[in-house]
Amino acid sequence: MNIVLAQLNPIPADINYNKKKIIEVVKNTQAELIIFPKHFIYGYHNFDMLEKFSFIKDQINCAIAEIQKYTKNYLLISSIDGNYLINQNEIKKVDAFELNGESFKIIENENIETTATNLIYLDLAISKTNSEYFRNKKLIEIAKSQNKNLYYLNQIGAIDEYVYDGISRIINKNGEIIALAKAFEEDLLTIGKIEKNEYLAPINLESFSLNYENDLKRTYESTILAIKDYFSKNNFKQAVLGLSGGLDSTICAVLLADALGAKNILGVSMPSKLTSIESKSDGKILANNLGINYIEAPIKNYHHTFSEGFEEIFKDTSKYWCNRYTNSFTQDNIQARSRAMILWGIANEYGSTLPIATSDKSETYMGYATINGDMSGGFAPILDITKTKLFALARWMNENRSRKNAIPESVILKPPGAELAIDPNTGETLKAEDALMPYEFLDEVIWRIENLHQSINNMMQEQFLYEKKNTVNKETKKLWLEKFFKRMNCAIYKWYIAAPSPIVDSYSINKAIYKQPIVSNINY
Repeated sequence: MNIVLAQLNPIPADINYNKKKIIEVVKNTQAELIIFPKHFIYGYHNFDMLEKFSFIKDQINCAIAEIQKYTKNYLLISSIDGNYLINQNEIKKVDAFELNGESFKIIENENIETTATNLIYLDLAISKTNSEYFRNKKLIEIAKSQNKNLYYLNQIGAIDEYVYDGISRIINKNGEIIALAKAFEEDLLTIGKIEKNEYLAPINLESFSLNYENDLKRTYESTILAIKDYFSKNNFKQAVLGLSGGLDSTICAVLLADALGAKNILGVSMPSKLTSIESKSDGKILANNLGINYIEAPIKNYHHTFSEGFEEIFKDTSKYWCNRYTNSFTQDNIQARSRAMILWGIANEYGSTLPIATSDKSETYMGYATINGDMSGGFAPILDITKTKLFALARWMNENRSRKNAIPESVILKPPGAELAIDPNTGETLKAEDALMPYEFLDEVIWRIENLHQSINNMMQEQFLYEKKNTVNKETKKLWLEKFFKRMNCAIYKWYIAAPSPIVDSYSINKAIYKQPIVSNINY
């Protein structure tokens, strides 16, 4: 039987758009049966909008009736209340059906009781570390254990935080992949079509490692698709971001340029009196290498005006409160928020323009980001990527993008730092690792929390990768761990405030999938 799996990219609740996508495939595809992704007609598995806007259900029914007019043979479409087999004569709700001498059963998990010769698995599976390997293993087990041919269909595209990778496939009853669709692209899949795929191999997650090589292409493609779809589906065309010369903003600039086109990106250098010549130079070199637009907007005047104003305010407030900090973060935050004001001002002034938040996962875990400052933006591309992985991603992009070595080597070698304050011990600008801890150690704490669910006491008994290469006494290790957990607990409210960001890691603090009360107080 000639069957086509239509791996497509929907827009949630845009019934007319999704209907047209289906009709276009039907008009241009010769097949006895065309199968469309789960919930494709309305574009998402979240039923909240369907409850709030009940008229969407009527729109769906009208769309299905119109699609029927173009049907040549048979279509299988997943809707709100089930799956529908459609031909020119009828629209029939089905869980199983027979067609041209073959029987089919639609499944959603491995708990199967059927005499059908073919299984159809409609899925909504997002791209995460190692997810494709385990998904493929599960599908092969189903086909072999049931002794059935398995048609697996997943949509592609990004919907806010969720990135669907596609990679639909057909597996025969011997567990052999006889058709494999593209990753992160629309595709029409038939038996015999095999696309190259790097994601079916396992990634070692038995212990923490800095070897991210096997997962960097997926991380890159997931994030690129997330940016493309978030902008296009929300009718944004241009992005503006701060170019500090640091790793995070550099990675964001490359991803944005690749996703949206260099001419649609504006990098803004916003130096203060603490900004080094190297940082300004690195940002400008990067902009030239990428071909993105670039301007410089110093924050000196903003900083001076706010600082003077606050001193007058603090004189008055100190009449009532006596617990003023000896050393506060006010000056640091004024700088970060001045920069956010500039980016939002530019975005507000030009049509279809979105400012970008450049925080990463490591620093977000510890709350090392300023609300309404560097956290401020309409989208946060790298919020689910740890700092050590970003270093690896920078080198991967330098080697694998069409224009190689766009990221200056000095950016990769430079110790990360916000250049917001002076370290009183050295007289130099404070480095992030001095304020936090070594990123290699920090990222292993995150890995141990997410994968092994360990406490401070558990971690004190384990040897970290960082400890194998550096001498760390027990007092220092305990201090770092206590600092991490204390800051993490205080940072939870920032996770809720963070801009939308794509989920790309195996586990995530993304508010779309992880919920923890802000007032929780776990004894770590």
